[in-house]
Formats: sequence, structure tokens, C-alpha cells
Amino acid sequence: MKLYLTPGSCSTGIHILMEELELVFEAHLVNLLTGDQNTPEYLAMNPKATIPTLVRNDGTALTEFQAIAYWLARSYPKAKLLPGDPDGDARVIELMDYVVGTIHGQGFARIFTTNRFALNEADFEAVKAQGMDIVKRGFAVVNDGLSPQGYVMDTFTIADAALFYVEFWADKIGISLPENCLKHYRLMLERPVVRRVLMEEGYRLN
Repeated sequence: MKLYLTPGSCSTGIHILMEELELVFEAHLVNLLTGDQNTPEYLAMNPKATIPTLVRNDGTALTEFQAIAYWLARSYPKAKLLPGDPDGDARVIELMDYVVGTIHGQGFARIFTTNRFALNEADFEAVKAQGMDIVKRGFAVVNDGLSPQGYVMDTFTIADAALFYVEFWADKIGISLPENCLKHYRLMLERPVVRRVLMEEGYRLN
């Protein structure tokens, strides 16, 4: 398989899941700043021009964080990346979708790609402030429903990989995480695979 990723992005969550599963794959770096996602070769695989993209063994490409994470969990059920019961699976997907769709897609997107939300540069700061508010309110919602003991569920799931990458972003730009989210973030940083993936993507760890 081939995973098309950008270091330190949402694709880091998928990178973590694939390493947790001990899958053999090729990692292909996509430089968003130089426009790698808009090349004809990349658009032929993923016309959305987004990351991550997972090209599977049969040559078909799968896009969108939630879809790739779900496919990995269902394809390798022994790893128990989903709880396995309808209510547990739904809870995992519920949190993952909120993290990706709201905290990332509505909040951090306004902070990192402000020009997509405002045509007038004079409005940029207001858009960033709105994004910051969405992120903080989003973490507060997650925090209130998160177990103080650690993971989203009793054990590590695909939702933890999603929550980790936005917690990582918050840490990098100085957004304080609420108590339970901070405990989750620190617990994730203790996982050997997470530490290895971050180092592979070029981050130094204390």
C-alpha cells in the first residue's frame, strides 16, 4: 500500500494507525505549500486534492480521514481499533467525525488557511479569532465526554488517532488543552508508535 501524507497534518493520525497495525506500506510526502496535491499525477488518484490518500493493494485509492480509519479498523479487526459493538462503534465514529469535521474542518482550517474563509485581508484576524473560538469550544465539548482515565473508550481506537492530531496542533500553536484532553494527549505521547511516527515525520520529542 501507499500512504500519501504531509508531516504534522491530519495524515499523521492515519500514519499512526498504520504503524499500530504493523502494515507494510510506502510513505509518499505531499508538500501542500508547493502544490504537490494539485499535480496531474496526484489528482488522478485523488481529485479532491486533499490528504491523506491511501492506495490499497488492489490499486484503488481511498480518501478522507474517517473513511480510511474505518476501513483500516474493519480490515484488521483483531487490532480492535473499533470496540466491535454497535453502540461502541457509533460512539467512536461520533467523536472522530466531530474532531475532523468541526475542530479541524471549521476551527483549525480558519486558523491555518484563513484566506479560504475571507476574501478581504482586513477580515483575516476576525476569521482566525472565530476559528480559535470554534477550536476551544470543540475541545471543551470533547473534554466533558472524555474519560479522565485516558482513551476515548477503554482501549486505543481510531478516534484516539483523530483526537491526537488536533491536540498536537493545539500544543504546537500554544492553545491550552482542558484537563481530560491534556491527559489524553500525554497518554498518546507515551505510546511507542506515536513517538516513532512523530520522529519519522521530523519532530523532536523531549
